[in-house]
Amino acid sequence: MKSKFIIARVLTFILCFTSCTQAQDFLTLKNESLHVKLDLRRGGAIAYISKVKEDRNLVNIHDEGRYIQQSYYAGQSLDRTDEGQSPNWSPWTWNPIQVGDVFFNRAEILESSIDGNTAYTKCIPMLWDMDNKPAEATMEQWTTLENRMLRVKNRLTCKRTDTIYGDGLSRSQEIPAVYPISALSELYTYFGDAPFTGAPLSKPEVKHLEDDFWGRYNDNMITESWMAFVDDTNWGMAVYTPITQNFLAGMAGSKGGETKDSSTSYIAPLKKAKLYKDSVYEYEYYLLIGDLKDMRAKIYEIHKTLQE
Repeated sequence: MKSKFIIARVLTFILCFTSCTQAQDFLTLKNESLHVKLDLRRGGAIAYISKVKEDRNLVNIHDEGRYIQQSYYAGQSLDRTDEGQSPNWSPWTWNPIQVGDVFFNRAEILESSIDGNTAYTKCIPMLWDMDNKPAEATMEQWTTLENRMLRVKNRLTCKRTDTIYGDGLSRSQEIPAVYPISALSELYTYFGDAPFTGAPLSKPEVKHLEDDFWGRYNDNMITESWMAFVDDTNWGMAVYTPITQNFLAGMAGSKGGETKDSSTSYIAPLKKAKLYKDSVYEYEYYLLIGDLKDMRAKIYEIHKTLQE
């Protein structure tokens, strides 16, 4: 009896240890609509969004440059290939990103927690173009799950001591970088001069990275501050960043791709900012999942609340 008891205890310990180790790889948020995971092995970036009763991830995670993550730019572009910079990304600016670098080295998590329906993460990001060079910065993220929407607050704290990049140059910041699966292939937004009135939507041609670059939507073209990639039933993902009307959006590869495929869709609200060596930069955005009409209606609700 005693030996059976000991064996049972050992098995219980092994099972518990395995479960806890796996659980520590992710912070998980779930409600009656969505299942969301933040990857603690990759800076706490948003790695998984699915309907709660399905196992189809809407986020492309093909490499460390994808996911839904923070990405910032500062200083002049430099050739650092003699220091391990990727030749494919040279010259390049100071570019800390949340997940990891082009060489698949990953960001280090400093803190993580869940309080109710909000997950918090803090990490040391990596310089995208360099081989295993942690950035002199921290990134924090507060991710709140509300029905079929994520409300996300991001913060970058710069702690740079370098003398090579220069300081105070204005750069377009991705706020944030969002990579939906390319099975969500139809792009929608609103270009008109009557925002938040329910005017007919705009459906721009999807620009492909291979043909030149992502589609550029500058000069405050996106007057409702959101863009969405949806499928042929008008169901998918929208990104709303209230502080900007400028975006990049497009596709790499071909439509029909899923979470680990090289093909991907892409949306990045853009905002020019000067990041100094000691800058603290923060913003809030909203990620919505659902029918295009419903997502736009929810964005209208948020907009109205923000105006009050």
